[in-house]
Amino acid sequence: MQLAATIPLPDGNARILSRAQLENCPAWKEIFRDQCKDHRFYDIIARTLREDFEYEYLVLEDATEKVRAIQPLFFVRQNVVEGVPGLRAAVDTIRRRFPKFLTMRILMVGCAAGESHLGVLRHEDEEWAARALHSSLKKYARQRGASLVVLKDFSSRYRSALRSFSSNGYARVPSMPMTELSLHHADFEAFLNTLSKATRKNLRRKFRKAEKAEPITCETVSDITPYIDEVYPLYLQVYERSPLKFECLTRDYFCDLSRCMPERTRFFIWRQFGKAIAFSLCLVHGNILYDEYLGLDYKVALDLHLYFYTFRDIISWALCNGITSYCSSPLNYDPKLHLGCTLLPLDLYVTHTASVLNPLFKQAVRFLEPTRHDPVLRQFRNAHQMA
Repeated sequence: MQLAATIPLPDGNARILSRAQLENCPAWKEIFRDQCKDHRFYDIIARTLREDFEYEYLVLEDATEKVRAIQPLFFVRQNVVEGVPGLRAAVDTIRRRFPKFLTMRILMVGCAAGESHLGVLRHEDEEWAARALHSSLKKYARQRGASLVVLKDFSSRYRSALRSFSSNGYARVPSMPMTELSLHHADFEAFLNTLSKATRKNLRRKFRKAEKAEPITCETVSDITPYIDEVYPLYLQVYERSPLKFECLTRDYFCDLSRCMPERTRFFIWRQFGKAIAFSLCLVHGNILYDEYLGLDYKVALDLHLYFYTFRDIISWALCNGITSYCSSPLNYDPKLHLGCTLLPLDLYVTHTASVLNPLFKQAVRFLEPTRHDPVLRQFRNAHQMA
C-alpha cells in the first residue's frame, strides 16, 4: 500500500510509515519502554490481529527532523451504537440485510488490544506530541476516507497533555474503565478480611461449593504454545458472551506473547479431571500484575463459581510474588465492585472529519458512549473521576 506523503506541522513534520518501514526507525524500540506493553506488544498485535485492522504509524519530527514521538494508528470499520444495549437488537436485525448500517470507517489512535499511551521518547514531550497529533490526524483521516477520528482508551492522566483535543473540536467521553486493587496483605485470607461481611460470607460459600467438587488444579506457565488448543476455545466462550466486542484475539496472539515477551507473560491454567476448564492471561511489569483475558468452560464455570475461584488463585500468586497492585481489564464490574476495586478511568477523544457535522456529532456521542448505560459503574467510590 502506498502511504500518504509527509504532513507538514507548525514546527515539524508527520510521516506515515507501515510496520515494515518502521523497522528502519531506531526510535521505535525506545517508544513505550516504560510501559508494560512496550514496542514488542504493538508488533505482536500488528502480526496477529490483522483481519479487521489496518495498522500504520505516525512518526512525529520537530523542525530539526529529530523524532520526538511515534504514535500507532489503525483503521477499522466500527459499529457506532455498540455501547447502547437498547439499540443493539434492532440494529442487528437491519444489518442482516444492510451489513454497513450505522457503521463508520474510523481512524483510531492508540492500541488495538488494551489501553493506549502517547508514544513519546521523553515524558516532557507529551504536550508537544499531542499538539502535533491534533494538527495532523484530521487531515490524514480525510485523505484515507475515515469519517471519525478516535483517540482510544487513553488514561485519564493524559487529560492535561490532551487538552488541545478536548478544547478544540474533539469530544472527550469516558470509555469503559479498567480497575485496580491495592495488594498489601500477608495472604488471601488477610485480603478477604478487608471486604464486607456479606461479601466474605458469599465468597466463602462459593469456595466451599467448588472444593466439594472434583479437585481443581492450577499451574502457571509463561509459554502457552503447548496448551493453546486446550485454552483458546475457553477464551472464545467468554468473548462470545461479552456484551461489548472489539478485538477478537487469535491463537497466534497468545503464542507470540509467550515467544516475544516471556519475562512479562504469565498464563494460569485450571484443570478438573485433567481437562482445562479455565485460563487467564496476565502480564507482570514491576510490582503490577495486569489481568488481561479470562477463558472459561461454561459447562462448569457457573456451578463452580470459576470467576471467583480463579481470582483467588491469581491474587494468592500475586501476594506470594511481591505484587502490590492488581489491574484488570474493562467490563464485569459488579464482582469487581464487591471485591473492593477502584476504577482506572480511560478516555475517548472523538471528532467527525466533516466540520459541518461535528457539532451535532459531539452532542450525539455523549449518548452513544458506553459507560452511560452501565448501572454498576456509578456505584464505585471514585466514579466521579470518569467525568
